[in-house]
Amino acid sequence: MLRFFALALPAALLLAGAAAAQTLPILDQNPPDLRWQRVRTPHFRVLYPAGFDSAAQHTARRLEQAHAAGTRSLGVTARPLTVVLQTQTTVSNGFVTFLPRHAEFFTTPPQEASLGTVDWLDQLVVHEFRHVGQFDKARQGLGRVLVPLLGEGALGVMSVGLPPWFFEGDAVGTETALTRSGRGRIPGFDVGLRANLLAGRRYSYQEAVNGSFRHQVPNWYTLGYFLTSYLKNHYGPDAWDRALDHYYRFPFYPFSFSDGIRRTTGLRVEQLYARAMQEADSTWRAQQAGLVLTEATDLRGQAGTKVYTNYEYPQYLTDSTVLALKSGLGDIAQWVHLGRGGREQRVFVPGLIHLPEALSVAAGKAVWPEYQPDARWGQRQYSELRVLDLATGRLTRLTRRTRYTSAALSPDGRRLVATSTDAQYRHHLVVLDAGTGAVLQELPNPQNHLYLQPRFLPDGQRIAAVVLRPEGKTIELLDPAAGTRRDLLPVANVNLSAPMPWQDYVLYNSPQAGIDNLFAVDVRSGQAYQVTSRPLGAYHAAPAPDGRHLAFHEFRAQGSRIVEMPLEPARWTPVTPPAADPERLYSRQLTATDPGAPQLRPQLARPDSAGRFAVQRYRPLAHAFNVFSYGLVQSPGGTGLSLGVRSQDYLNTTQAIAGVIYDQTERTAALFGGLSYQGRYPVFDLDVTHGGRRASLYADRGLPLDSLLQDRWRYTRLTTGLRLPLTLTRSKYLQALTLGAYYLHEQVYDYDLPLRRRSEVGPNNPLHALQGSLSYVRQLKMSARDVGPRWGQSLLVTGRTTPFGHGLNARQLGLIGSAYFPGIGKHHSLRLRAGYQWQQQREYLFSAAVFYPRGAGYVGFDRLAVGSAEYRLPLADTHWALGRWLYVQRLKGSAFGDVARGRNLGSPTTRDFRTAGGSVSVVFNVLRLRTPLQTGVRVLRNFTTGEWQVDPLVLDIGI
Repeated sequence: MLRFFALALPAALLLAGAAAAQTLPILDQNPPDLRWQRVRTPHFRVLYPAGFDSAAQHTARRLEQAHAAGTRSLGVTARPLTVVLQTQTTVSNGFVTFLPRHAEFFTTPPQEASLGTVDWLDQLVVHEFRHVGQFDKARQGLGRVLVPLLGEGALGVMSVGLPPWFFEGDAVGTETALTRSGRGRIPGFDVGLRANLLAGRRYSYQEAVNGSFRHQVPNWYTLGYFLTSYLKNHYGPDAWDRALDHYYRFPFYPFSFSDGIRRTTGLRVEQLYARAMQEADSTWRAQQAGLVLTEATDLRGQAGTKVYTNYEYPQYLTDSTVLALKSGLGDIAQWVHLGRGGREQRVFVPGLIHLPEALSVAAGKAVWPEYQPDARWGQRQYSELRVLDLATGRLTRLTRRTRYTSAALSPDGRRLVATSTDAQYRHHLVVLDAGTGAVLQELPNPQNHLYLQPRFLPDGQRIAAVVLRPEGKTIELLDPAAGTRRDLLPVANVNLSAPMPWQDYVLYNSPQAGIDNLFAVDVRSGQAYQVTSRPLGAYHAAPAPDGRHLAFHEFRAQGSRIVEMPLEPARWTPVTPPAADPERLYSRQLTATDPGAPQLRPQLARPDSAGRFAVQRYRPLAHAFNVFSYGLVQSPGGTGLSLGVRSQDYLNTTQAIAGVIYDQTERTAALFGGLSYQGRYPVFDLDVTHGGRRASLYADRGLPLDSLLQDRWRYTRLTTGLRLPLTLTRSKYLQALTLGAYYLHEQVYDYDLPLRRRSEVGPNNPLHALQGSLSYVRQLKMSARDVGPRWGQSLLVTGRTTPFGHGLNARQLGLIGSAYFPGIGKHHSLRLRAGYQWQQQREYLFSAAVFYPRGAGYVGFDRLAVGSAEYRLPLADTHWALGRWLYVQRLKGSAFGDVARGRNLGSPTTRDFRTAGGSVSVVFNVLRLRTPLQTGVRVLRNFTTGEWQVDPLVLDIGI
């Protein structure tokens, strides 16, 4: 996966699940009006919407070129693969999955420097296809047995012991080896790790792999790049091929991965980590020794060093104050006001920021792009422009349902220059009216070059932008009025970014000195200068209005900081622009030794051939059923495994499951089947179960209980209906609404007991029920250190009835409302809940529609009111490790009080239930697996019975 992006709202999903017992989850789909096409090549099937033909052909040719070269160092020849090109989103991403086995490319290029100097689709091909080879490497050893038995899901079972850093780091190393760019050549990619090592912060392997709630530790991509590249550099390009061969001989031993490395190199994984960090540390300290630094001063008012916090992307508001983005482990992204007076002020909390470095300030306004999810179609994400009046705080949603990936204001604040990539992979550079969002002018781009982070010059007429061409990058100066353009720098394999005009110069970022620093080019003469020389680099230049100071941000181990320096062109160092970026640790060696590089690099350096693959119409419904897993599959309720088959099409429109499940408690089996069609606005669900039941109950109506009866019977249950999941996020609050309507029928056969429980269907009285539900959640974005939402609301309404006049008779209405508030501490959370349940259930007892006091057994009253207050807080953020077995990273606590009052019709009396208590839970990782687990213990007092109760908390997987 190149870049992770999520709009997940766990609370909304939980509410949606509570509304109706669905068997299959909601997936992301495209709008149904797209006409899909398919390109067939010898090894790939590329699916794409009509209109994307040229880019799809290009992608298919690149995939064929990468087929042998991209996985050669792993000793794998990948099997045929389906690749889906997602064109309706402005998210820049890509991933490979085996459920079902396919790849998806999100085709909008990023505006960040991480793009490097290669075409976005080419980078996706090289990086993501490496993942295909990594997964297919599992088709050996036990994999030869498990794949035929379990289907493609066995690839995941076989790979469970491989850490995420291996997958992503090895893929980053491959893109670095096989292309002219790649993140291994980009200093900004590893600047966080450099900051740690040069500050003496070499964290344990457990902390580096599993994470921290206090420190910045390398992500999977960075950590993995240095570990996988160290192994290739010192033990040969096929070292991972050999290590994985050892691993797959028996992957279920907890430390098989480390053992495979040891058998290949003599190093355990912890020793590999230590040596890789030592080599990087030595290399970077030697680099530091040769630096002559320019001086700069931190702006006052920025956070201390206890918790990792970033201040980035400064833009001057006055000669002495800047607007910057604050974010970190303890803070959601927010614009803050910083100044030399030493006081930080929050200005605004934006929504889902698309490109924070695209922040632009002029004439008292700030503009930036935000992601805007489509209400229904998860694969359609817009990118809209937001304009903030800094004096009044008024926010304007300037554009709607647009795809703008960056934008900048003119000096007078009346116009904007913006970039976008449409659903046909055409790149646009446009001038907009800053008041209405109307397009005033689109600049010609016949070669379809990609423009990056454009900015107006001080004259308000000309525009400077980085442009990516097939030969490399340059900074282009455009005059829309005159219709002219010219290059300010030679086009080269140099990763230029973040241009910022000032007077007769354009400041920009470049790694040409080996570290990302600020440079400048004179727009009159073309002479280039080095402006800064900082220990870890300088990013995103911002000149002060009076021209006396220059602000930028730089990385530290405790987080990025905004710094200032005098803006004095006379002290800049003249330089000659290079033909290529300097080589960095491992980049040259990876290219020189990868067996696929001699074949693929020359092919990627040339325009792809003009040959055209055959194209066919692709009809999603004709390919709705695609079995990808069989044998042991996840059971319908998601609570265990069963024998069966699972199917899911490549466009996420149709899911199906069928099989047999065994109930160990009753020792009975059942056949089940489920279908969910999600290709239209409402989701259609169908679930059928047929099987046996076994139960025992006493026929006595009083003591002694000596008439225990047992019986076995059969049942058939059908559930079908519609649900409508909607994403309503428009701001810093994540919002979702789900509506559902379902019909439930259950028929019982061979039931011979003289009585039954009211929660069970009996003989000659089938259940015909309708259920409707509404769930809504609105929740403030959370930081990594928050234990719960600090602001938010949710509502769940459920109605059940048996309206058909025959069979069992019952009615029920339930309402639950929740509100979240900040606690005393910064990351504390208070939740208040209330619920009410009304029902008439003389013949049948529906399950509870509201929560019930913890520790008290549920009683189905005709009228039931419930309430709850819960306070949650972090107790300690730790880095405790028990060897290779256990890593504890957090302790959390809670205190609660629950109440309920119930009354039955015809009875004047009410019954009250009260419980109160607290819990302590621990967040931990086992066997160095990155996914955190959580468990704990709860102690409560039941005031109704006068008893104390101790309950273990169910294990929770932190996904």
